[in-house]
Amino acid sequence: MIWQCGKYKLDVSHKPLLMGILNVTPDSFSDGGRYLDPKTAVEQGLRMAEEGADIIDIGGESTRPGAQKVSLDQELQRVLPVIERLASKLKLPVSIDTYKSKVAEKALQAGASIVNDISGLNFDPEMAGTVSAYKAGLVLMHIKGTPENMQTAPKYDDLLDEVGSYLKSSIKSAAEAGIKHDIMALDPGIGFGKTVEQNLSLIRNLEYFKKFNCPLVVGVSRKSFIGKLNNDIPAGERLPGSLAAALLAVQNGASVIRCHDVRETIQALTVYQAVKTGNFSPPFYTSG
Repeated sequence: MIWQCGKYKLDVSHKPLLMGILNVTPDSFSDGGRYLDPKTAVEQGLRMAEEGADIIDIGGESTRPGAQKVSLDQELQRVLPVIERLASKLKLPVSIDTYKSKVAEKALQAGASIVNDISGLNFDPEMAGTVSAYKAGLVLMHIKGTPENMQTAPKYDDLLDEVGSYLKSSIKSAAEAGIKHDIMALDPGIGFGKTVEQNLSLIRNLEYFKKFNCPLVVGVSRKSFIGKLNNDIPAGERLPGSLAAALLAVQNGASVIRCHDVRETIQALTVYQAVKTGNFSPPFYTSG
């Protein structure tokens, strides 16, 4: 399967791709404030690419549970300098993590090739048209509610059916805007309006979403469900759990893994792929 992302054709048929998370925010749940300075952010993006990331995903507004919205201008000031520099230096796609069409448009003009929309086109009616106009790759994610209220006792009558119906509706909205199917990827939204049990169920049942014939993007890195399963350990101590969840996601059908820890995730996936296929030469992952 090929995921078409602007000028990039990403082959997700043979191995899962790595999307390195780069938050240029002061308040993201794991690394808020660490890469707020553009120079530091660019250095981290280059480092993740060198470690083997296939995509660098840049976000300028935290979407952690309870996060407050930021203004359009503030989000643009955070992300554009980083996107411009990374897009000019890297030979791999840069993704903009936003639900605002104006941010997406400016990011695409600055060199981004993918729009990662946590709302699956549901927060901004202009987003579908923007993605269509630029022929950018598109990640359609499921969220129940908004970042401000999504973790307030989320309930589902049928988790898989409701998440699937939401994503099906997002696919329809994208298609109606002229977005081709090979541009779309789907994300079930681990941690976005889900309890621990619901997150585990989604990872366990990722195969359910393969019927949409789109690459599956899964983000489990350092998320709160890992902490809750381990005596509420803080985000910085959740790497082992993140790797376990990532490997299970791949086993169950994930095509793209979003992660903070690229080097460690690649090492885990390399061993997984070698055991699964019996092939260990040449390596599945190389720094780039």
